[in-house]
Amino acid sequence: MALPSILPSDDARLRLIASAVLDVFDPQFRQQSELLKSCLDAFRRQRGFGRGIAAPQIGISQRFIALNLGEGSFTLVNPEIIWHSEQSFTMWDDCMCFPDTLVKVRRFESISVRYIDEAGKTIEWHQLDRPLSELLQHELDHLDGVLALDLALDVNSTVSRQEFEMDRAKYQKQVDYTIPPPSLA
Repeated sequence: MALPSILPSDDARLRLIASAVLDVFDPQFRQQSELLKSCLDAFRRQRGFGRGIAAPQIGISQRFIALNLGEGSFTLVNPEIIWHSEQSFTMWDDCMCFPDTLVKVRRFESISVRYIDEAGKTIEWHQLDRPLSELLQHELDHLDGVLALDLALDVNSTVSRQEFEMDRAKYQKQVDYTIPPPSLA
């Protein structure tokens, strides 16, 4: 089966608020979940980065995301933020929908999330570290039709990936945090 393309940032489907997944055991959902994980894995092989993808990014307007934190891809269903810190930080964010651009955004320092796993069990992750917190905030934004481009701090808060890589130190000085280099173990 051919993998769907990741939607570009100007695709109107990315602006829809995704619907809740009603049954994690539904065969159609299971197929969509596997498809999303396959898309994430393929993007990682092709581009050398990518820790998460939301279903709307491949045209599925449902509330689930796939993550790969270095030990294989897995799905979080109907994820929600149940707590966030008062502290925040700035960072250069990137996205599979605009892979050649980075955008300076502000994210919460830490969040807690609740989701349903692929076995139908409700899971809570509490007071997550900065890397996982920023990743989940990014992916959950997609479920609400929000792109990182919408969160740019000002008109000077976007840069091409090529320009960023040519003077990484300059851009890292402009933010509190930079996504660690990819680990595709």
